[in-house]
Amino acid sequence: MRVYKIAAIPADGIGPEVIAAGLEVVETLAACDGGFRIETEHFPWSSAYYLEHGHYIPEGGLDRLKTFDAIFFGAVGSQQVPDHVSLWGLRLPIAQGFDQYANVRPARVLPGVKSPLIGGEGIDWVIVRENSEGEYAGNGGRAHRGLPIEVGTETAVFTRVGVERIHRFAFDLARKRPAKHLTLVTKSNAQRFGMVMWDEIFYEVAADYPDVKTDRELVDAVTTRMVLKPRTLDVIVATNLHADILSDLAAALSGSLGIGPTANLNPERQFPSMFEPIHGSAFDITGKGIANPVATFWTAAMMLEHLGEDAAAKHLMAAVEAVTAAKVHTPDLGGNATTADVTKAVCDYLRARKAFEPRV
Repeated sequence: MRVYKIAAIPADGIGPEVIAAGLEVVETLAACDGGFRIETEHFPWSSAYYLEHGHYIPEGGLDRLKTFDAIFFGAVGSQQVPDHVSLWGLRLPIAQGFDQYANVRPARVLPGVKSPLIGGEGIDWVIVRENSEGEYAGNGGRAHRGLPIEVGTETAVFTRVGVERIHRFAFDLARKRPAKHLTLVTKSNAQRFGMVMWDEIFYEVAADYPDVKTDRELVDAVTTRMVLKPRTLDVIVATNLHADILSDLAAALSGSLGIGPTANLNPERQFPSMFEPIHGSAFDITGKGIANPVATFWTAAMMLEHLGEDAAAKHLMAAVEAVTAAKVHTPDLGGNATTADVTKAVCDYLRARKAFEPRV
C-alpha cells in the first residue's frame, strides 16, 4: 500500500469548502482498491490566522511542509488584509521557497459545459507559467512616500537559468501532446531587455526539439487569437505575469473560473509541489455551499498524476467528466447544484465503477 502525506492548506474564502470536497473525493478514490491511501494534515494558515498571530506561516512552517509529498492549497485573500500582504505572506513564500518554478494550467471545455465562446469546443490548451521570477520576483521599492517626488519601482527579473528551464519544461510537455505545438508569448517589442532575452533563449532551446512546432505571439495579440482562433493554440509558455492573466482568460473561455486547475511544480522533486484551483477566494459566494468543486477535483487529479498514480488520476477525471456531462452544475455553470451535490455525484460514480487498473 502506497501512502502519501498531503499537507492541506484550505486558507481563505471558499478554500475550506472546496479543499474538503477535494479530499473527500480523493479518499473515496483511494478506497476503490487503488493501492494507495493519503494521510492528510491540515494547516490553519489563513488570513484569520494572520490577523490573530501577525503572520501567515509560523517559524519553521516551511520546514514542516518539506516533509510532505504534496501540498493541497485552497485560496488566499481576504477583505480584511491587503492583497499584497496575503499573497506574499502565504502562497508566494511556498511557491518560491520550494522552487515551484513551473506553473501548469490546462484549459478545455468539459463535457456538458458550454463555453461563452463560439467555437469554444476547440479549446484544448496548457498554459505554462514561469512561476519563480519575472514580474513577480519581488524586486523594487518605494521612497519619499507622501511627497511629490514619491517613487515606486517594480523590477522584473529574468535569469538565464530561470528562463531556460521553463522553456525546456514547456517543450518537454508539448512533445508529449498530439499536436506537438508550442507558442512563445512575449512582449519583446516594448520590453527590450528581459523579454528579448526570453525570446532568444526560447529559440536556443527549440534547437533541441526539432519535432515540436513553434510560433511566437505578442501577449496582447495572443488574447485575440485565444478568442478568434482557439484551435490554433496548444501549449503556451509565458512569463509569470502574462501567463497569470492569460490563464484566467482561458478558464473563463472554458466555461468558468470554477473549473480551472493549477499545479505549481518543482519538476526535480527536491521539494513538494503545490496544487490549487485557479478561482481564488470568491468572497461573494463564501459560505453559501455553491462553490464549484470541479477545479479542485481536476487539481487533485493533477496531484495524483504527479505522485505517479496515473490510473487513479484518469479515473477521477472520467468521474468529473461524467458528472459535468450529466449537467450536475453549480450556479457558475448555469445549474442549481450545490458543492455537496457535485461532490456526491463524483463519489457515487467512483464507488459504482471501481474497476480501473491501479499502479502495481
